[in-house]
Amino acid sequence: MAKLRETLNRVGLNTFFFLLIGMIFLASTFPDWGAEAILDPLKTITGIGISFIFFFYGVKLSPEKLKQGLSNWKLHVLVQSTTFLIFPLVVLLLYYFWGDEANLFWIGTFYLAALPSTVSSSVVMVSIAGGNLPAAIFNASISSIVGIFITPLWMDLMLPETAVDFDLTDTIFKLSFQVLVPVILGLFFHKYLVNFVNKFQATLKNIDQAIILLIIFTAFAESFLANMFDGHSVAELVLLGVLMLAFFLLMMGVMYLLSKALKFSREDMITVIFCGSKKSMIQGAVMGRVMFPDPVVFGVMLLPLMIYHAQQLMVGSAIAQKLGDGKSSGQ
Repeated sequence: MAKLRETLNRVGLNTFFFLLIGMIFLASTFPDWGAEAILDPLKTITGIGISFIFFFYGVKLSPEKLKQGLSNWKLHVLVQSTTFLIFPLVVLLLYYFWGDEANLFWIGTFYLAALPSTVSSSVVMVSIAGGNLPAAIFNASISSIVGIFITPLWMDLMLPETAVDFDLTDTIFKLSFQVLVPVILGLFFHKYLVNFVNKFQATLKNIDQAIILLIIFTAFAESFLANMFDGHSVAELVLLGVLMLAFFLLMMGVMYLLSKALKFSREDMITVIFCGSKKSMIQGAVMGRVMFPDPVVFGVMLLPLMIYHAQQLMVGSAIAQKLGDGKSSGQ
């Protein structure tokens, strides 16, 4: 049990995770703080903060390691196809039979499916489970960059049939300016600033997390102020949690079967399972703030992602620990 708690802390189920939950309770308790006059300065801070996050993300990327990771192309194609193709298609299939275009939880679930993979938790879980670590780093990094373009394209396909306002051209322009340009600049300054970033990694991580907490709070505060969660019972939210867990396990199973069909090694299979099934809470928050300027809508749409995020950390870390124990015991 102690080992599992340590693993949960390493992959992100830590103080920051519980602060995320706390932001929702704070927003629900004090919805009046969602008044536009109060939140305007916070929105300006978060806008600058998003570029800050991605600039230093670019600094941390190693161009040499990215080049070295290109050789295992079958694994990369499968992980990226899973992240940006199989995930959305599964949700579209389910939406075709049971979807409701007026239900923002459905749109939020599709947004979750269209997002890139995580970086930190995917890499940590692959390491714990004994997978192909260089391939995990490569795929998680590439996924974050590719998602800047692929995620808006998927949402443009999904949202014309809904009441959510979405402008593809404007969204890609804003994301390029606020996310892609800082990443490219960070890559350019990699050799000059990487030592600085490594030295102050803990401080920079705290700043990143503070920005994410502000985004979560502003989105949910205005959603509660506009009574967007009225009409959603506790039973409905519990059902949403059960469905997100089933969705996560389904996608892990799909990754396993595809890896077996392609005759991947155990190490590569582990990388596919963990990198392919994860979705990034951080990018979901920062990209969503740009893509969905109405925070009232965005707060509701974030809920499926936050539930999925919690479950991928808890269930994923337990599976990673089990796989790691199995390898060390020779199973």
